[in-house]
Amino acid sequence: MAREKTIGPAPGDEERKKVDAALRPKLLREVIGQKKVADRLQIAVDASRKLNEPLGHILFDGPPGLGKTTFATVLPNELGTSIQMTSGPALTKPADLLPFLTNLEEGSILFIDEIHRTPRVVEEFIYPAMEDFRIDIVLGDGVNARTISMQLKRFTLIGATTRGGMLSGPMRDRFKMREHLDYYTVEELAEIVRINAAKLNTPISAGACIELARRSRGTPRVANARLHWARIYAAAKGDGTITEQVAHDSLDMAQVDADGLDKNDRKYLEVLIDVFGGGPTGVDAISATMNVATDTLSDEIEPYLLREQFLSRTPRGRMALPKAWTVVGRAMPKPKADEKAGPSLFE
Repeated sequence: MAREKTIGPAPGDEERKKVDAALRPKLLREVIGQKKVADRLQIAVDASRKLNEPLGHILFDGPPGLGKTTFATVLPNELGTSIQMTSGPALTKPADLLPFLTNLEEGSILFIDEIHRTPRVVEEFIYPAMEDFRIDIVLGDGVNARTISMQLKRFTLIGATTRGGMLSGPMRDRFKMREHLDYYTVEELAEIVRINAAKLNTPISAGACIELARRSRGTPRVANARLHWARIYAAAKGDGTITEQVAHDSLDMAQVDADGLDKNDRKYLEVLIDVFGGGPTGVDAISATMNVATDTLSDEIEPYLLREQFLSRTPRGRMALPKAWTVVGRAMPKPKADEKAGPSLFE
């Protein structure tokens, strides 16, 4: 049986991650977009300084690539403190969390990515750390077991999730601030592209910034990937300058269309239409047909297709909308006569 695969990372992704990290803003005032979120965080940072208290625990949620990790890494720079980073899947048991908690400094930050995937037993271990800055450690087992309470330095827990609904109520309620990140406008992404191209010493035209932004799915991480590819293309095909035409040609070669859909998006829509007649069908069936993990479809492909109205979710499953049929070059079947209208009152 073929193994289920996850889309990415492609060759060179590790190098691109390093570049992306270097391109990230260092302070809140450098962040483009998410203005209301940034303003509220600035208030929290200013209050933390004046009150000489750590930030309250913060939860960021939203689709991948919108800046949850960026905000988490900006905050310690604002406060002049340190940050430790881990992820929910890496914390399989309470002991996995101990090195992070016991090495905390006063006012420092612990960032847990994909916090919705933290096992319940680890969640429950975190609760007293979040509320009272202490942990309870059980030594021994059976009748000889005893519990030792260990006091921790005051710290801030920052969680990031792409699936806020999967986070347990008790965990969600322990965050003092909960911030949802939404998609960026083309203008915001164009400004991000312009700034990051300058950081990379890459000449780029205003038209090219718009062209790359327009095909970036409202997501800064995607915009940085588009810029990375256009920069390589410009160096190989020309003098290194990204003009609007270079941006257009590079994305065409990468099979990214004018709507920002890539080959994986189109494959999803083709499977939904050609194999399942446009739906309704379940995501598990699409996953099995594409041989791609269900979580990858739900987290990385479907949100944009839903937002741009290529796809709808119904109680019976996923359905292709008219835009989907058009983009894959298929004729949408006409509804049958008995589906188009109800029975006449005079029949």
